[in-house]
Amino acid sequence: MSVTLSKDIFNFLEQLKKNNHRDWMQENKKQYQANEKLLKQFYTDVEAGLNETDEIAKVKVFRINRDIRFSKDKTPYNVHRSVSFSRAGAHRRGGYYLRLEPGKSLMAGGFFSPEPADLLRIRKEFEMDASRIRKIMNEKKFKEAFGDFVREFAVKTAPKGFSKDDPNLDLIRLKSFFFTHEFTDKEVLSPDFRDKLLYHFQLLRPYFDYMSEVLTTDLNGVSLLE
Repeated sequence: MSVTLSKDIFNFLEQLKKNNHRDWMQENKKQYQANEKLLKQFYTDVEAGLNETDEIAKVKVFRINRDIRFSKDKTPYNVHRSVSFSRAGAHRRGGYYLRLEPGKSLMAGGFFSPEPADLLRIRKEFEMDASRIRKIMNEKKFKEAFGDFVREFAVKTAPKGFSKDDPNLDLIRLKSFFFTHEFTDKEVLSPDFRDKLLYHFQLLRPYFDYMSEVLTTDLNGVSLLE
């Protein structure tokens, strides 16, 4: 039986949002530790599910402590819990992400701010032929789950070296290529949340397989891994 998350996790985060300081955290450290223990069990459960159809190399649990060095917001703690699952091997691209926060929980997957060489390669692929990515995005279940790329991160006009009249400029303008799906608190706390999460992660696989092919070959389709 899969791990079911406790409402205590959300209750703790809601209270932390109202009391975001070290004294309160110290007073509630035992509850924080109990929550983290349960969350770790859940992440392990999710990792096992992903490994049934994929291969996960690393699970990264993001710290609750915020990096406030260059931020105007000096509150010391994040009011959400996040984890990422990195795929194994140079031939597997893309990554899975989960954020748990009262009223704002979501999963995500794809490529956030890819390095310049990968970004150029993706844009060149879309410039040459965007039919495959559009077919993936328009598949019924995929579209119902994710809608469209998160388009918050994009250049205002055509990137350098690309035509502003390109029919695929809506894709070429993007600087990140990832999808998200939100979950209600009720869904997160339900016994079948792990299964729902894995279902949405699995829906990303055709996209990951396509992008893995793109990022491990040149524009002529020749492998870069040999």
